[in-house]
Amino acid sequence: MHFQSWLSRLPRQRRWVIPLLLALLAALLWWTTRAPLVDSVTVQAGNLVRSVQFSARVATLARVDVGSTLTARVAQVLVREGAQVHAGEALVQLESDELLAALHQAQATQTQALARLQGLRSTGRVQTHAALAQAQATLQAAKADVARTQQLVSQGFLSPARLDEAQRALGVAQAVQDGAAAQVQANLDAGTDITQAQAQLTLAQAASQAAQARLSQTVLRAPADARVLARSVEPGQIVQPGRALLSLALAGPTQLKAQVDERFLAQLAVGQPATVVADAFADQRLGAQVAFIAPAVDAQRGAVEVTLTLTQSAPAFLREDMTLSVEVETARRDHALTVPLAALRTSPDATDNTAQVLVALDGRAQLQRVRLGVRSLQAAEVLEGLQAGDVLLLKPGLRVGQKVRVREVSASNPTHTAQAKGTQGGAAGAAITNTMGR
Repeated sequence: MHFQSWLSRLPRQRRWVIPLLLALLAALLWWTTRAPLVDSVTVQAGNLVRSVQFSARVATLARVDVGSTLTARVAQVLVREGAQVHAGEALVQLESDELLAALHQAQATQTQALARLQGLRSTGRVQTHAALAQAQATLQAAKADVARTQQLVSQGFLSPARLDEAQRALGVAQAVQDGAAAQVQANLDAGTDITQAQAQLTLAQAASQAAQARLSQTVLRAPADARVLARSVEPGQIVQPGRALLSLALAGPTQLKAQVDERFLAQLAVGQPATVVADAFADQRLGAQVAFIAPAVDAQRGAVEVTLTLTQSAPAFLREDMTLSVEVETARRDHALTVPLAALRTSPDATDNTAQVLVALDGRAQLQRVRLGVRSLQAAEVLEGLQAGDVLLLKPGLRVGQKVRVREVSASNPTHTAQAKGTQGGAAGAAITNTMGR
């Protein structure tokens, strides 16, 4: 009655406002009671690849520094940086005049010692035997003279003084004979003279070998097939022991060394395939594989050293210590059901690897428990709890049972990459990302 009374008093020209107000009230009621529009994705089967990206550097099998063991002046430097050298090839020539003269002197001493030894074994032995024979003859004559003199003295023909003189001559002859016999013994192979001469020859030979060795040290040679990385010596310089003159990268398989965050250690394994890209040659991808994972973690950096080897011949553009981008494929699931991590309502349980998601069922948000498999930084494999075609709700804060209206959004790329930062970052990571179409 009141509304009709009020409507009757309202001027006719203003009564059109009433339907408009009623329409506005109905629209407000509909707006406040309608279900919210929620972003959603449809569960589909796809390929899930988990990989780790990091920077690495080129490293040869071994690197050695070549230096001098002498203090000498450099006469010639025979190689330049970047040169390929072979084992035994001369690299640096030092001045050798003084050492060459020392070698000649030692060789002359050796020749003299050898001649003395040979002389003792040949003419020396003949002379000592001749001297012994002469001394023995003289001794026999002296003995006969003493016997004859004793007889004559006993008969009174000679005085006792003459006998004393003959006996003295016998003693001298005996001494000469003993000396000659000793000299013969000394000239035998086990005799003292031969032994001494042999020792002198050995000493001279050792001195000659030492002089030859020191002379050979004036030529610095490559220890193995290698490439010259650095040269820090020029002709005319005075070099000393302990100073590196050349740095060589020994020939061998090209390796890649990387420091990978220890958080990714559980994902890495020997034999995993990898792709390598250099910043300067981003259009040339190289195949590699994990060859070795260090057993210890660097406590200072919290990183583990990973060694990779190329599965093909190393291209010419690779240089020692060049920075490369590496992507290691740590897991792959073909035709796997995947869900974005943003759809997980709870963190995966550590014991059974389960989590909860919200699915749209009959226009309402329903809670569903799922068991997960391989996970990357953006998606996870679903082993149980969902099937292809299920609609996942992405909006946080929804209540279970709440009415919803779904709005399909594009799913993220089914190939997801986990990127690990090594000790070298920056443009290297971008190179591999752009090349692979990430």
